[in-house]
Amino acid sequence: MLSTKHFVCCGMDVHKKFVVATIATTDYRGVTTYEKKRFSTFNSDLRSLKKWLLDHKYTEVCMESTGKYWIPIHNILEDSCHVVVANPKYVRAIKGQKTDDKDSAWIWKISNCHC
Repeated sequence: MLSTKHFVCCGMDVHKKFVVATIATTDYRGVTTYEKKRFSTFNSDLRSLKKWLLDHKYTEVCMESTGKYWIPIHNILEDSCHVVVANPKYVRAIKGQKTDDKDSAWIWKISNCHC
């Protein structure tokens, strides 16, 4: 069983035209609640992503390093949080159950327990 290291984390599934972000908040009883949101990759929307994350008082962000699409997101977030860029080989979800929402939640789960 995976254990929680960070009580507020964000996992991101990065694509060319959009990003799916999942914020997970774990309370003192160990109950985790999830909030997912989709953002475009335009600079104005990436700034909205940053504001959304800051409003939730996140501490960690983990994203998949798909091609070069993660770079602008990293550049916008790096001054205000700890960003982990993971190799897709190690955060790949189970085949047959793949959706953007599930991918971002899976990336959160992996980063939360191993960062």
